[in-house]
Amino acid sequence: MQFKERMAIILALAIIAISLSLDILSDVKMGAAWWHVSTEVVVAIIAVGGIFLLLRNSLLLKNRLDKASVELAAEKKDAAIWRERASLHIEGLSKAIDAQLNDWQLTPAEKEIALLLLKGLSLKEIAGIRHTNEKTVRSQATIIYQKSSLGGRADLSAFFLEDLLK
Repeated sequence: MQFKERMAIILALAIIAISLSLDILSDVKMGAAWWHVSTEVVVAIIAVGGIFLLLRNSLLLKNRLDKASVELAAEKKDAAIWRERASLHIEGLSKAIDAQLNDWQLTPAEKEIALLLLKGLSLKEIAGIRHTNEKTVRSQATIIYQKSSLGGRADLSAFFLEDLLK
């Protein structure tokens, strides 16, 4: 539920509670039946309870959102630090991967697909990115595996990552 929706419901419940309170006072002065006044009191209590529940849940949600924002900022900071520390290595690895793809004599399209496969994208996702048919991507992936003499996606990833994870 959005903030504006919560506030609209709180406002509606407040109007109901205030209207019922005024009506209860009027009914008591006029000597209305006890069951009628009791019913209105219960409804007013329910409306006030709804207001408090919505306010409490809004506060809890805000606190969770604030906590998540702090955690996200910390994660972004950690990621930036990692990228900075690893930038030279990543650049070197990127060049080494590119050189190996050239050694396998992959076309530019095949190189792009190989890199997307290394990033873990599915054939369907790659087809969407490249605005092509999934069968075309599958065919190009098969050619990549043939040119590299590798058995498939896992072997392709292992070729580049195995020595990094000693």
